[in-house]
Amino acid sequence: MKIKIGTGKKARLQEGMIGLFFEDINYAADGGLYAELLENRSFEFLKATGDARDYQVEYDGSYGWEMYPAGAKGQCRCVMGSPHCEENPHYMRLETAVPGEGLQNKAYEGICLKKDMEYRLTFWARCVRFDGTFLAVVEKDGVVYAQARIQAAEGKEETYNYFRKYEGILQATGDVNQAVFALCLSEAGIVELDFISLMPQDAVCGIFRRDLFDMLKELRPGFIRFPGGCIVEGNTLANRYRYKDSLKPVWARKNNWNRWAVHGNCEENGYEGIYSHYNQTLGLGYYEYFLLCEMIGAKPLPVLNVGLACQYQSHELVGMEDPLFQEFVQDALDLIEFANGSTDTTWGAVRAKMGHPEAFGLTMLGVGNEQWQTEKVDFFQRYEIFEKTIHAVAPSIQLIGSAGPDITSERYEKAWAFYHAHQEQENFVYAVDEHYYVKPQWLYDHTDFYDGYDRKVKVFSGEYAAHPSSGFNQPYANTLEGALAEAAFLTGVERNGDVVVLASYAPLFARVGYAQWSPDMIWFDSTSCYGSPSYYVQKLYAHNMGNATLETFGQEKQAAGEGLYYSASFCEKSGEVIVKVVNSREMAQHIVLELPEEWQKAAESGNKGGIRMQVLAGTGKDLYNSIGEPEKIVPVEQTCDSLEGIALPPLSFVVLRIKVA
Repeated sequence: MKIKIGTGKKARLQEGMIGLFFEDINYAADGGLYAELLENRSFEFLKATGDARDYQVEYDGSYGWEMYPAGAKGQCRCVMGSPHCEENPHYMRLETAVPGEGLQNKAYEGICLKKDMEYRLTFWARCVRFDGTFLAVVEKDGVVYAQARIQAAEGKEETYNYFRKYEGILQATGDVNQAVFALCLSEAGIVELDFISLMPQDAVCGIFRRDLFDMLKELRPGFIRFPGGCIVEGNTLANRYRYKDSLKPVWARKNNWNRWAVHGNCEENGYEGIYSHYNQTLGLGYYEYFLLCEMIGAKPLPVLNVGLACQYQSHELVGMEDPLFQEFVQDALDLIEFANGSTDTTWGAVRAKMGHPEAFGLTMLGVGNEQWQTEKVDFFQRYEIFEKTIHAVAPSIQLIGSAGPDITSERYEKAWAFYHAHQEQENFVYAVDEHYYVKPQWLYDHTDFYDGYDRKVKVFSGEYAAHPSSGFNQPYANTLEGALAEAAFLTGVERNGDVVVLASYAPLFARVGYAQWSPDMIWFDSTSCYGSPSYYVQKLYAHNMGNATLETFGQEKQAAGEGLYYSASFCEKSGEVIVKVVNSREMAQHIVLELPEEWQKAAESGNKGGIRMQVLAGTGKDLYNSIGEPEKIVPVEQTCDSLEGIALPPLSFVVLRIKVA
């Protein structure tokens, strides 16, 4: 097929249009990007059971901890009374009967150490009847791979109620997986313990798991939307994400149960899921999210609760006439001050005290997540109050609205009618957040989805993914077919860059064996990680966005009939035409690119080494990457000699960069 491309620039493309959406689902934070190796480090975990509108939460502070070694004669129990901090009032009282007894931690599927790497141990202890030595060990099958001895009297800091802070370094003598971490006493005694933490020394800023951080940085995302997602709302308002709880020292951040702990509960499983202990320590909090954005060059896009619990799971809300509603509104103003305020403001001073006196430069803010208007839920009025209040204080902040959880229902239509009714009001809404998790064929069939959208109100494709299959723990759901359908749909998103200004795949992370939702962009276990084919589609787009789309003369429908989907843009900095083409057929196809005469001549003289191609392809639509085969489907660099007869492999996504200026 011949694809004709003109010099006419149709739509300016938003810089940083391709971004990320982070939600603490699939153990993406604790157990994932947050590098902490231990579970339930503050003895505050909750067990969540029940189903929609009928949840039960019970304290289970001993979760993940037990006596060490097997058969120990001592005992441990969670108590209250004189806590290390008021926010997390429980702590562990350890009574040992003989030397060498202590506590061991579940640590997900066990501790992973890398030879020669150092690991930083931190814990707080009150020695009730003990003046010996703490021994921290990582062992497996009787072999010790790392250890540290710390004298009980050498705690550096002390709280008002005599908890002392202890630190030590464990260096790994060899590689080991699924090992046991234990904190033991050198002799019989009684010690009260809290906040036992083990962090790898290579964690970025002492916070982020390095390999996962690197994968995010390699994407070059334009923005990160956080912290969700449904956890923003919570299954109950008491369970919602309270960002101010995360603006404290890590040991003083109030533990919360994760709403995804009850996902999939039903009568068949007794309304208790396999992840009933999925909690949030908030070690990865708002300061860390802002820091992550800064470090990888992405704009922050935090999302705020508007006084509504998750509408899928609850009818709970705070009425707008209730004084408590003003707290939700004030949270928005305080967040802007935390991100952008000078150090002599209340919340700017909090940011500075946490280590960042410079402003983070917040420009965008989400008002609600996946909210919609009903007879009982007055979301539109809430949005208007937030908009008016925020812009009275910070008129330049760009607000993201919600179109609800889908793009096919009456609630979606009502949302757009609301935003269009205010489209003449300056800065009322920057973009409207649309979500769609659909079969691959839907994405192929709707590459023209945004062709007819009104250009006055912009779109944020905030959560999208192809779902060849879906469910718990399905790495195989991230197929090549799904990724190619996403690439095809994004050709239409790019072509309509004058209306779609932001786009992010969802969800971002999944820990193997701990996933409540599939497919996902990046999969990982305790030792390694890999990008799904969808990850590489996102990466190819993020790395190859021009400044403006180019005229393509309406051939897209004809091409789609042949299983081809494409877009073209121009990069002003490099003087290149960037063409993205998806071949959805299970056979090779050829295309001819027809450029204007002046560009054609420039291409012939300016691409002597061949035209650069990046090719993502595979031999079957159901192929997927895995921990065992992480690079089964990855982009490869190629060149072609001519714009005539460019070969597209079967089931492929190809990016061509052609020097023309």
